[in-house]
Amino acid sequence: MTGKIFRSCLAMCLAVIVLCTGLFVAVMTERNEKEIFGQMKEEAAYVAQGIDRMGIDYFTGLEAGQRLTWIAADGSVLYDSVADEAAMENHLDREEVVLALEKGEGISQHISNTLLEKTMYYALRLDDGTVLRVSCTHVSLGARIIQLLQPILWVGLLTMILSGLLASRLARQIIKPINGLDLEDPRRDQVYEELWPLVSRLREQNHTISRQIEELRRRQREFAALVDNMSEGVLLLDGKYNILSGNQSAAAFLGEENLPESLRQNRCRGELWDAAAKALAGRHGEALFQADFRSVEILANPVTVNGHVTGAMILIVDVTEREERENLRREFSANVSHELKTPLTAISGFAELMKEGLVEPETMKEFAGDIYKECGQLIALVDDIMKLSRLDEGAPEVSSEVVDLYALSGDILESLRPAAARQNVTLSLEGDHEIIRGVWRILNEMLYNLCENAIKYNKDGGRVTVRVSGDRETAVVSVEDTGIGISKGQQERVFERFYRVDKSHSRRIGGTGLGLSIVKHGAQYHNAKLSLDSEPGVGTTITLTFRKENELDHIS
Repeated sequence: MTGKIFRSCLAMCLAVIVLCTGLFVAVMTERNEKEIFGQMKEEAAYVAQGIDRMGIDYFTGLEAGQRLTWIAADGSVLYDSVADEAAMENHLDREEVVLALEKGEGISQHISNTLLEKTMYYALRLDDGTVLRVSCTHVSLGARIIQLLQPILWVGLLTMILSGLLASRLARQIIKPINGLDLEDPRRDQVYEELWPLVSRLREQNHTISRQIEELRRRQREFAALVDNMSEGVLLLDGKYNILSGNQSAAAFLGEENLPESLRQNRCRGELWDAAAKALAGRHGEALFQADFRSVEILANPVTVNGHVTGAMILIVDVTEREERENLRREFSANVSHELKTPLTAISGFAELMKEGLVEPETMKEFAGDIYKECGQLIALVDDIMKLSRLDEGAPEVSSEVVDLYALSGDILESLRPAAARQNVTLSLEGDHEIIRGVWRILNEMLYNLCENAIKYNKDGGRVTVRVSGDRETAVVSVEDTGIGISKGQQERVFERFYRVDKSHSRRIGGTGLGLSIVKHGAQYHNAKLSLDSEPGVGTTITLTFRKENELDHIS
């Protein structure tokens, strides 16, 4: 075995040395020949210029680096820098001369019988039909190999020594196959036959362990995919506040690009630290606070193993929407209570005066009118609340239909002309017939509220202009008035429920404070864009932009 390894290593090393040496010599020889041919070509060009100017006199006293031969068109030698041209034979049959006469230039090579020298020829045809040849003799490939024979022998000797050392090392390793056995994936061809029962047992155990590890990895990937795609932050801590696991949402909450190794490395909020401390103490911890205009809730629970607390699981939830809805519910309840209480108080007061007989018969009709007015306000308020409730649910009781916004606007303005006349407000309609698909009842309520508000909050002698326009993709309805206008600070809130710009003025002219909220929710239901442009003392323009190309997905 040792001898076989030794011979194989030696043969391989010698083969590599021979091949590398031959390749190196061949490459260098080819490169050298290209350089020589280039020099010969340059020298031929210079000599050709001298011949063109001076003829054969140019060669007088010329010391050329290469052998120069000037050959006539018939093959006779006119000049040679080395031999007597009179004694030289005709060169018309020379390969390089033939190529030069035919193509303008030609090259050829000649190796001597001893294989030690190579003569290279370059021939150039001149303008007068003669041929100038430049020749050069240099050492051939065989000669170069002979010159490198001694270094090759030394390298071969060194290779044999190294191969012997390597073979000896391999021999020692062969007698210890157990040391090289791959315990992760043992194969029969890696060990002796006597060791195969042991290897078979190892293979079985490795397969069992591999299956168990793959199952654990699969579950880990599923858990990681679930946690990483959660918008809530998740942190798993050990008993020393080290972060064992977490997701990117938790890192964002901590203000870090990547999760730190421990909560101690992060200047986290006190609420998070307190909740984690409670969980590690074995109790449930939670906290709610505001951060960056968000409402954040922290839920922390202990992780126990065999009855002992070993860590904590913390869930960080963005509850902004929930808190906003809760605040909206409380505000809505308060506003509804207030709006209902005002007319009910008035009705109760009138009724009490009438019951006690404190109302003169001539003023009884006036009191009855006031009660009727307050009842109408209550009915309108309840009606608007029900409309908003249906819009919030997103499921009106009627289906969609084709609606002409221009015709609808005209009908609404006609119904409001008596109210406009009482306030000395001029109504006008401009634009074209634009057709959309929507819920007629909701669209009618939206445009009616906009036009009614434009009349209510207008000036004496003012005007209200409704414009209907559109293109291939959108239909636009704008309601413009010359009324009291809305300040910049209030423009963002006018679409809130029960919000009034001028409470005293609004109370005097009536209204529930829900008209623009209905407009906003109706626009959301129809996927329309709602915009407001107003300037105090100048007027207000509210614009609705509807899409034509797509029907509403949620309208049946």
